[in-house]
Amino acid sequence: MTTPGLHRRHALTGMAGLGLGLPVLAACGGGDADTGAESPPPDDAGGAAGGLASTADVPVGGGLILEDERVVVTQPSEGDFKAFTAVCTHQGCLVGRVEGEQIQCPCHGSAFSIADGSVISGPATSPLDEVAISVDGEEISRS
Repeated sequence: MTTPGLHRRHALTGMAGLGLGLPVLAACGGGDADTGAESPPPDDAGGAAGGLASTADVPVGGGLILEDERVVVTQPSEGDFKAFTAVCTHQGCLVGRVEGEQIQCPCHGSAFSIADGSVISGPATSPLDEVAISVDGEEISRS
């Protein structure tokens, strides 16, 4: 005699499918993350200012991505240093490179200006948030 309801084999199969499916769904995201909310700050954002990079490490017309700090430091023109969050405003990917005066996201192809973080090409519609920095001699630090 069989009992109605969920059998052990079906339950295990369903749980296995759920375990495999959730990470895939989470990775794909559910839409555009342009909610206007600020990106979460790095762990040390509220602490004392610390050195991010040396001015010599940031090329003129380019930039340097600091993955651990989730910051990209740029030098749009000689001696003019800027910093932005390295988290793309489209779906939260970390930007991948700075090339041709653009900060580029590898996930969906968004590009941002090294001068002001504005969107050059989407799908992102919001600019990168500026990160306050100071330059003292050759050291670039958070303000």
